[in-house]
Amino acid sequence: MTPAIKAADHAGINYTLHTYRHDPEAESWGLEASEKLGIHPGRVFKTLVALLDGEELVVGMVPVSTRLSLKELARAAGGKKAAMADRKTVERSTGYVLGGVSALGQKKRLRTFIDASAEPLATVFISAGRRGLEIELAPAALAAVTQGAFAPLQQS
Repeated sequence: MTPAIKAADHAGINYTLHTYRHDPEAESWGLEASEKLGIHPGRVFKTLVALLDGEELVVGMVPVSTRLSLKELARAAGGKKAAMADRKTVERSTGYVLGGVSALGQKKRLRTFIDASAEPLATVFISAGRRGLEIELAPAALAAVTQGAFAPLQQS
């Protein structure tokens, strides 16, 4: 049981776990999840950590088939500039390894912003805390558990 699953249980939300055999050679962990689970990539969201204005770590979540706009993330977070956080910082602050970073159950809760494309969907898939394990939940539940906000975050 991962910290993400424990956080979902603690919050009392409805969710479904999905597993697949992770290929360490996969070029894109998110697209791998989409393909192996047979889910449209617009419903599988990746969890990315960025440094806002050189001071605060924040999470941006976008579909795996798109790219995060750091400019839009900074705007949503009320900052001026965002840059992707380095691997060690991400792993140390979240408690997860890259490719398994979840918005749920992080060691240090980071402010979270979810791409607005998630809001009208019945459910979305996010990492459940390790490669090869996804958690399916309602976008509203994701926002509630993470205290996240919906905002346009995709790079155009």
